[in-house]
Amino acid sequence: MKRYLFVDYATQGYSAVVAALILCFHDSTVPYWAWLLAAHGLGLALTDGLIRTHARHPASKLLDFLRHFYPILLYAAFFCETGALNRLFFSHYLDPVVIGWEQALFGCQPSVLFMARFPYLALSEVFYAAYFSYYPMIAGVGLALFLRNRQWFFHYVSVISFVFYVCYLLYIFLPVIGPPAFFHTYPGFRLNPALEQLAGANPYPPTVETGLFFRLVEWIWSVFEAPGSAIPSSHVAVAIATAWFSFRYLRPIRWYHLGAVVLLCLATVYCRYHYGVDVLAGALTAAVLIPLGNWLYFKGFPASQAQVLSVAPDAPAR
Repeated sequence: MKRYLFVDYATQGYSAVVAALILCFHDSTVPYWAWLLAAHGLGLALTDGLIRTHARHPASKLLDFLRHFYPILLYAAFFCETGALNRLFFSHYLDPVVIGWEQALFGCQPSVLFMARFPYLALSEVFYAAYFSYYPMIAGVGLALFLRNRQWFFHYVSVISFVFYVCYLLYIFLPVIGPPAFFHTYPGFRLNPALEQLAGANPYPPTVETGLFFRLVEWIWSVFEAPGSAIPSSHVAVAIATAWFSFRYLRPIRWYHLGAVVLLCLATVYCRYHYGVDVLAGALTAAVLIPLGNWLYFKGFPASQAQVLSVAPDAPAR
């Protein structure tokens, strides 16, 4: 008997929806669409097999680990895939539109001016460290909940996965490169000269480029970044979601966690990975999807289990 939970329906549903989009709308921008479609089919079958096998052999430590963590293992692959699919519906990136919003809202380009105004190594390292904290933030909160209470962990990974998947779908439909568009040329896309002049010649002051966290984050970005994945900022949306779980289940660290999230939101603009509009969109996305994800999560469970989970926040943190 298979035992699907909300996170399984969300993961399988996302994979199936993306597979349908590939099948129905693939074009010359997706030359390997058949391989992507096959990968989704294989992933759907393997995930279903994992859930069924774990239900028959719950004592297996390997199966138990994979059963709990398999969605997290898929985040990077799903994210990178959006870079190959984000021109299914638009033949060009939408950065000129978002840059116009940015100018209208702020009267300038914060993603260009923030670093230029404060090009100090110590400050930049704080912001790059905050940007990097996104990765240990997701893993750290998840591991802490996994070790304390498996139901808390399933609640966490369910809502976090839901936020990720909605962001990824939006990237496919709304391709926006982000501030790197000011400084780099992507295939089939180039800002007009008037917009390029807003940035100047060099994306980073020399003092910033010497930082350890600068080099680390730039390496991660160069390897895993998918062009067209700027709005809404999943960095912001998911970081806010992890903080929500600290306030619910890990209360001793909640204010420290919130401070790190605030720094991270500023860092996405300072480090020139997101427009200010992307940050606002990420915060709005979190405000909508966290309550919706919680509603879907609890609605999908038996009443008795939902009752157990509803009292979990009152359990003492250890």
